[in-house]
Amino acid sequence: MTETLQTDVVVIGAGAVGENAADRIVRGGLSAVLVEAALVGGECSYWACMPSKALLRPGTALKEAQSLAGSREAVTGTLDAAAVLERRNSFTSNWDDAGQAEWVAGAGIELVRGRARLTGEREVEVAATDGRTLRISAQHAVVLATGSTPSVPPIEGLDTTDYWGTRDATSATEIPGRLIVIGGGVSGVELAQAYARLGSKVTVLARHDILGSFPEPVRALVQEGLEADGVEVRTSASPASVRKSDDGGVEVSLEGGDTVSGDRLLVSTGRHPALDGLGLEEIGLAPKKLDTDDSGRVMGVDGGWLYAVGDAAGKVLLTHQGKYEARATGDVIAARAKQEPGSAEPAAWSRYTATADRYAVPQVVFTDPEAAMVGRTLEQARADGVNASETSLEIAVAGSSLYADNYRGWAQMVVDEDRRVLVGVTFVGPGVSELLHAATVAITGEVPLDRLWHAVPAYPTISEVWLRLLEKYGL
Repeated sequence: MTETLQTDVVVIGAGAVGENAADRIVRGGLSAVLVEAALVGGECSYWACMPSKALLRPGTALKEAQSLAGSREAVTGTLDAAAVLERRNSFTSNWDDAGQAEWVAGAGIELVRGRARLTGEREVEVAATDGRTLRISAQHAVVLATGSTPSVPPIEGLDTTDYWGTRDATSATEIPGRLIVIGGGVSGVELAQAYARLGSKVTVLARHDILGSFPEPVRALVQEGLEADGVEVRTSASPASVRKSDDGGVEVSLEGGDTVSGDRLLVSTGRHPALDGLGLEEIGLAPKKLDTDDSGRVMGVDGGWLYAVGDAAGKVLLTHQGKYEARATGDVIAARAKQEPGSAEPAAWSRYTATADRYAVPQVVFTDPEAAMVGRTLEQARADGVNASETSLEIAVAGSSLYADNYRGWAQMVVDEDRRVLVGVTFVGPGVSELLHAATVAITGEVPLDRLWHAVPAYPTISEVWLRLLEKYGL
């Protein structure tokens, strides 16, 4: 039996990004139906941001205690793996989304559980989990917030070998004795360190270098931190094939002849927008990649009624940036429905555009040491035609010396010399993630360096590195 439903906006995907889009739409005075085939709250809540950081934090806290004379003498033993996993479970609500669904209802959003696909202009069909078929007509817009899915590398034997994806690693109930990680990106190195500190013997296989988008000093310090925890990091290591070993584990054969053996294999080689099965071909779009403007509107759709946000849009695959896009898109959909001034063709940096996607994307790697970066590297800035310079130094201030004995860190700022403003900032070191928002504000606000010099860092904090950077620059 097919039922019909009318609403102002349909949002497909009830992860953090879809929730934000629907919330802003309802706050703007429209009605919204939120469709989700899995758990409300999405990847970040149950298999990515929250559980991975819950796995990492206890090891970092232990290391922090061990890094200070006086406290290190009081620390005995190692991590309690069972307690860490149980605490991880609390952050995922034991993979129960009742609380998230309750929030959706309280926000005035109608939740439909099922798998959605586009069937025409502003038309969505849902195969509901309760067996019904729903046809939902949207008065104004449809928003795709379907997230992303892991990219599986073409390695011989992988399709017939049991392996972990990142979901399996963040929700695991066991700590393998030997863990092989294919992939040296953010998730790969974070999970490698988490499992090493929980007791695994970990080998990371990176086709090129680890954290390839970060400057070399960042990569070097993070690799040093991994190796200090017993992780074997093998760069320029290209897996040729994998197979189940005779002892029930797994063997990875590398190009060149080497073989790496483990009890578990984790494949973490990136993600791509989850667009399959959405019916994009029904409205004349390619089902693999979308082109959106800064308001989230999908280009090439007559009537401009289709939007995409977060990983589904394929611009920046980061939860916080996706939520930012969702807020802008939700607001602009509501404003366009009411024909509010400035919403039809919104200006850059208005509340209706995700302009920061182009200039000021913050990201953190929660390894120990942490790596934090916002904006553009020197190479990226110059490739964009910016007359850019860089200033970098080791983090060696009173605050860092107090933070940890033998503190090691590095900082860099990239300056647009024509405008004398920051366009990129990078930190690596223990605790540097808390420095990042100041850099994000400076870049987003285009604070002139001469004015930034008057932002006096409190003493003694690691933020004193700002003063040292500006002094080395010449202020």
